Amino acid sequence: MNTKTIKIIYWISTSLISLMMIFSAYSYFTNPEVKQGFQHLGFSDYFRIELGIAKLLGAIILIAPIKGQIKEWAYAGFAITFISAFIAHAASGDPVSNQIGPIVFLLVLALSYFTYRKSKTVVSVNQI
Repeated sequence: MNTKTIKIIYWISTSLISLMMIFSAYSYFTNPEVKQGFQHLGFSDYFRIELGIAKLLGAIILIAPIKGQIKEWAYAGFAITFISAFIAHAASGDPVSNQIGPIVFLLVLALSYFTYRKSKTVVSVNQI
């Protein structure tokens, strides 16, 4: 895969994840149905607010031109969030349709992460 293709795939997948996280955080703060959903899953209300703030920060970190390991932490945080969401929906007896969303976004996140790492490898090899 050439560098241009890697960058295009990276930006599309990263934009999808970031937009989804921003929309999700907005819903956490404003949608009463989401609040009820958190209660249904057994989470306290303050967790909904904390998770919304974390999602906003993570989305900003993913799309900002930040160097260092902070992006790695954002990817790890989102991966844990998606896996936890899948487990929470499965454990609470929610339908499969509620369980599939986190898995789909985990796959998109993995695509974003692997193209991010690949673009870093290509850049570092080209600098030699």
